[in-house]
Amino acid sequence: MNKPGKRGWTRLKHATVYSLQGLAAAWRYEAAFRLEVVLTLLALPLAWWLAQTHIELILLVASLFWVLVAELVNSAVEAVVDRTGSELHELSGRAKDIASAVVMVSLALCVFVWAVIAWNRFV
Repeated sequence: MNKPGKRGWTRLKHATVYSLQGLAAAWRYEAAFRLEVVLTLLALPLAWWLAQTHIELILLVASLFWVLVAELVNSAVEAVVDRTGSELHELSGRAKDIASAVVMVSLALCVFVWAVIAWNRFV
């Protein structure tokens, strides 16, 4: 059974607004996200230059955006954990550490993709 509420274009419009609000909040409150956005914008032209095939271009660009996705997830987890209280708790720390690890793994993947494609082009 469908729940009453927003449907079709109205739902899409509201979802877009909420998503843009989330991006704005990440930009406003997360220095790491701002840095990664700037680095992504600087790296995009380099990706176009470095890639020799459309698959390489997709991999280079996707690896950059995957870092942004990971940082957004990390920021969301941190916000929820911080919202629940200021007392230290093992599970809160674990959640934040795991979310941070997602960012680290995405950065490692990005470096790996860029290194392999650069190696293939220049060596």
